[in-house]
Amino acid sequence: MNSLFDSIRKIGFRRGPDRILGGIAGGLAEVTGINVWIMRLIVLASFLLPVLGIGAYLVAWILTPWQDNSIPLQQAFGGRSIQ
Repeated sequence: MNSLFDSIRKIGFRRGPDRILGGIAGGLAEVTGINVWIMRLIVLASFLLPVLGIGAYLVAWILTPWQDNSIPLQQAFGGRSIQ
């Protein structure tokens, strides 16, 4: 399972330092070059999609590394390999 987390880190996407809730919109804004407030509006608009918007945000929140490379799902398992 640690190889999964390592491969997620290699993608290079991080939660943005300019965050309000989970930092996903800040990270997306940093990667795409879009203004962070516009990206926040896009993310909020995605919440209008039944289940998909909020579900995708939660999955991204669980699997996206913070600026220090820590991943919430990996921390929930104590950083150990899951088998």
